Amino acid sequence: MSPPKSRKRAVRIAVEWVAVLVVAAVASITLRTFVFETFYIPSGSMEPTLQIGDRIVVDKLSVDFGTIHRGDVLVFKSPPTENCGGPPVADLVKRVIGLPGDHLTSVGNTIYVNGVALKENWPHTEPLGTPIGHVTVPAGHYFMMGDNHSDSCDSRMWGPITRSEIIGKVFVRIWPLGRLGFL
Repeated sequence: MSPPKSRKRAVRIAVEWVAVLVVAAVASITLRTFVFETFYIPSGSMEPTLQIGDRIVVDKLSVDFGTIHRGDVLVFKSPPTENCGGPPVADLVKRVIGLPGDHLTSVGNTIYVNGVALKENWPHTEPLGTPIGHVTVPAGHYFMMGDNHSDSCDSRMWGPITRSEIIGKVFVRIWPLGRLGFL
């Protein structure tokens, strides 16, 4: 004797919902792992661009399949040599100042890239704070700095980062809603 139609229907609906939930979970995990990830800004090192408490979305594919440009804001794994006095952090967010092969230095509050004054066409604060000595960025590395120059622990302290440490490019601020926008 077969079960009543209403029981068959209930089982079919339950199986469909389980399938939908499994597909949604797999899609969510896949997107977070390979495409987009959200991060919280815990410090003022990127002010005024990013404020403490901001939530950002990082595009991972733009690093895997695109190029990195001077001025891009990146999230990357904290270098093993990072020791800026605070509690250890897993990930950092900073702006690309130097690309592979660039020679960087600073005089006063001016940063020089390959002998030319860097035009910081993004919000930033001065004074520069810790100067940049004479640094040549190795192949496959990037020199990173916070926009809040004098209050940022960055490549001036721990050197350039490797491309393999980069998680992705920041492309949108999603919180607070009043500051929602693309970077």
